[in-house]
Amino acid sequence: MSVVLYLVEHDRGRIDETVLGGMTGARLLAESLGADLHAVVIGTGAATASEGLDAYGAGRIHLVRHDLLADYGPDAWAESLAQLARTTGAGAVIATGTDRGNEVMAQVGARTDLAMVANCLEIEPDGDDWLMTRVRWGGSLRERARLSAPVKLVTLAPHSTEATHAGESAAGTVAEFNPELDESDAVTMVVDRVTVSEGITLATAPVVVSGGRGVGSAEAFDIIEELADLLGGAVGCSRVVTNNGWKNHKFQVGQTGTVVAPDLYIACGISGAIQHWVGMMNAKNVLAINIDSDAPMVTKADWAVIADLHQVVPAISAEIARRRTLAAESG
Repeated sequence: MSVVLYLVEHDRGRIDETVLGGMTGARLLAESLGADLHAVVIGTGAATASEGLDAYGAGRIHLVRHDLLADYGPDAWAESLAQLARTTGAGAVIATGTDRGNEVMAQVGARTDLAMVANCLEIEPDGDDWLMTRVRWGGSLRERARLSAPVKLVTLAPHSTEATHAGESAAGTVAEFNPELDESDAVTMVVDRVTVSEGITLATAPVVVSGGRGVGSAEAFDIIEELADLLGGAVGCSRVVTNNGWKNHKFQVGQTGTVVAPDLYIACGISGAIQHWVGMMNAKNVLAINIDSDAPMVTKADWAVIADLHQVVPAISAEIARRRTLAAESG
């Protein structure tokens, strides 16, 4: 195998840290195979997104351009990626296992009649095959699998590898690739966008303050929002909160919500069912605030406060505010 292609997912030129982590994982795999890592950047903003990818090990950067690639479309992206794989003779095509990454790679598999393996945690070359450990059933199961295929199609589990620069930057040679596409490759496309949030997002926030059933009501989330604001973080919630209509689904953390990996995750009144845990288990530190000392979230957390969140959360916010006032007065 001489070439490993890595799809650099981006949003009009902006690359999420999770995708750069996936690129780090792809680089390490390419090194173990003695292969060259090529980055693939598709659509509007590709030139912007390509800047600095050589520092993550990209020996060649393919800018994929076509009129039908003005915005994201899984069909057109997949067809472009499949054509590029044939042109370069790639032995593997890899993406990060985000919603978009899995969707595009599944389309590549369908178009090339090749197996696609999603959400891999570990990959070990074994002759012409790959032995893989991957996440199944929302994180409650890890499956050991073997992939035999002339071209390996794989997505890497989000947050499974931390984004790091290569020891020595690769050449980063930029080349433009123009796929042959027609209207049949544009069945699904983004045709309009609505800005629903600005600034810190749930997926990238360094601190996430989440509330569960124990918060009690939509109005009671005011104390959760106040603490998140003081910490420069984002507000999250459990599925029961969205089911009760207290928060929009965009705030949900978990298997059917957003996967997060903050420096600190504060779980307020959240029992910690497996569906929620798999969405935040990559947090570096977890603080649980709950009246139930036997709750799964409490038993798994790094720290726990066994008390009423309606007393603890405002007390934390008040202490942060007090210390900031003292610091400002002394400074």
